[in-house]
Amino acid sequence: MIISIGNDHAGPDYKAAIVKHLEAQGHTVINHGTDTFDSVDYPDFGHAVANDVETGKANFGIIICGSGNGIAITANKHQGVRAALCWINEIAALARQHNDANIISIPARYTNIKQAVEMVETFLSTDFEGGRHATRVNKIACQ
Repeated sequence: MIISIGNDHAGPDYKAAIVKHLEAQGHTVINHGTDTFDSVDYPDFGHAVANDVETGKANFGIIICGSGNGIAITANKHQGVRAALCWINEIAALARQHNDANIISIPARYTNIKQAVEMVETFLSTDFEGGRHATRVNKIACQ
């Protein structure tokens, strides 16, 4: 798979661990995130990942900021994106199963790196259930 990742200054260590994990599994990673803890603006990275997912350049996206909220709000401005804020593994699974989320948003200040890697693994390995959920997902985008 091709996975796009972006983060602000709250997540360079999270990104490094996730990228290492994904590349060890043979995935290709497009890195849009910062590698330092110097303050940056999360929308710059959220839009870059969302563009990759929306245009099909990446199969999935991973975004990371302090709360996970700002960067998720940014990504969700894109019509082809369903970014889900996930803070525990069960939410990551449900985001895929019920919402067909294509970007996982991780709150670096409210999870640890081990949790983040586990959530990404769950997110990428969980299938969308379709059925009644597909009807709902099809109503999300603005017409």
